[in-house]
Amino acid sequence: MSKPDSSRQNVALLVIVAALGYFVDIYDLIIFSIVRHKSFQDIGIPEDQMRVMGEYVLNMQMGGLLLGGIIWGVIGDKFGRIKVLFGSILLYSIANIVNGFVGGINEYAVIRFIAGIGLAGELGAGITLISETMSKEKRGYGTMLVAGIGVLGALVAATVAKYFSWQISYFVGGGLGLLLLFLRIGTFESGMFRHVQESSLPKGNVLMLFNNRKRFFKYLYCIGIGLPIWFVVGVLVTQSPEFGKALGATEPLSAATGIMFTYLGISLGDVFAGLLAQLIKSRKITVLLFQVLILTSSIVYLSSTGMTPEKFSWLCLFMGLSVGYWATFVTIAAEQFGTNIRATVTTTAPNFVRGALIPSTILYEFFAVRYGIITSAYILIFLLSAIAVFSLSRLKESFSKDLDYMEV
Repeated sequence: MSKPDSSRQNVALLVIVAALGYFVDIYDLIIFSIVRHKSFQDIGIPEDQMRVMGEYVLNMQMGGLLLGGIIWGVIGDKFGRIKVLFGSILLYSIANIVNGFVGGINEYAVIRFIAGIGLAGELGAGITLISETMSKEKRGYGTMLVAGIGVLGALVAATVAKYFSWQISYFVGGGLGLLLLFLRIGTFESGMFRHVQESSLPKGNVLMLFNNRKRFFKYLYCIGIGLPIWFVVGVLVTQSPEFGKALGATEPLSAATGIMFTYLGISLGDVFAGLLAQLIKSRKITVLLFQVLILTSSIVYLSSTGMTPEKFSWLCLFMGLSVGYWATFVTIAAEQFGTNIRATVTTTAPNFVRGALIPSTILYEFFAVRYGIITSAYILIFLLSAIAVFSLSRLKESFSKDLDYMEV
């Protein structure tokens, strides 16, 4: 059986490169939500169509993430995690540069779809590599650092968008990705994957997730525990200008400011979740605690009539902290499955969570036209959190689990 690569220098390089990769990934993933209003104004989208067209473009990006998660997951298990890290960042970097030249809503949506395909590979491949390389007792620290540093890309995105045009914001994201390709030279493949290459068992076979009932439901439960995360980011924060109007905010709320503070909170949350899981030796209890925080922060946000910009910033920080178990969620998914389909699971699960924003927003709109956006948001956040808690109850604790095994 293969052992985790023990060289501290190699492991440190891998964690740094994975963290920087996720940093660029988050920048490019979230930049649309930050520049949505400004870019839509420039390409001629009417004010009363901003919210609906924003959901259209965001859902196209999420659709790309769904497709890309499958593509990169299969590549990761069949040909190696490193190939995913190089290929995915090249695709989404080029797409984001092209995005700076769009002139219409459909063109915008298609480019975000392509960018979504590229963005789908980064986190899953990085978390898989770290999980398979570090010791089972300490791998939580590695994934914690990747997420804690990586989500700060949202703060840089918000800062760039504040001082430069939306076109430049996209160019910067693409340029950062291309620069990162050079840093990836010298990264190494995991020993567990090299061991799997010698086996005749199927690798990266997506059907393995569906041809076994127990495995299929375990996969669904892994996805279920992450569902509330992207509703908070993709709806409650991204649509903060609209929520501000509905709540009678004293001034128009800025989505860019909301995203910045939310991702600062996510960064803090990822560090807190990682440390807590290591301290109590339980990822399940950690995620359960964060579900309580999600409901608490969402209720406070949706009931804050007459909200000030200052209160909005603090609430976004709180909501970000409450959904900051992203790395813990992805690590749980990685720890539930064997090496021959681990990259497929770890890459598809977070992207299916992101892609689940599509049915979530459809259901949200269904209730919104009947009860208004505030009541609709209450319904969805309680529903998604209930699904997350149920899914969590069905999964086994995976802390310190030996990952050097294969699915048959």
